[in-house]
Amino acid sequence: MNSDALITRRSRRPLEQVCAQLPDIVQKHKFGLLGTHDLKEKIQSKGLQFERECRVFEVCSPAQAKAVLDRAIEVSTALPCRIAVYQEAGDTVLATIKPTTLLGLFGAGEARGIAEEVERSMVAIMDDAAR
Repeated sequence: MNSDALITRRSRRPLEQVCAQLPDIVQKHKFGLLGTHDLKEKIQSKGLQFERECRVFEVCSPAQAKAVLDRAIEVSTALPCRIAVYQEAGDTVLATIKPTTLLGLFGAGEARGIAEEVERSMVAIMDDAAR
C-alpha cells in the first residue's frame, strides 16, 4: 500500500531481528516504549485464523506529547505513536502514520512544529531499525 499518510521503510532483515532491536533503537532516540502488541497472537487467541506476523510498538516522547496535549488535549485519542512491523513480499516492513497527518485531523496548527519534530524522529527510528 502506498499512501501519503504513511511512512514506510523496508528491510531485508528478519522480522524477529528488527523487533528485537527496536526497543533499544527507540530509547536511543529518546523515546519510550509503552507497549508491544503481537497481533497474530492476539487474533489467534480469540479462535480466529491469522497467519501473518504483525507487531505493533507504541512509542512516545513524553516531553513532545505533553507539549501537544497542552495545546490540544483531543489529540490524546491518537497517542501514542505506533510503529507496525510486518512481512510483505519477502521484506520486513516498518510503517507508521505521519504525525503531521494525524495532527491535521484535529486542526491543531499551533502544534505543527512539534509534530514535524516527532515525524523526523520516527523516520530516524525506522531508518535505524531497517538497516
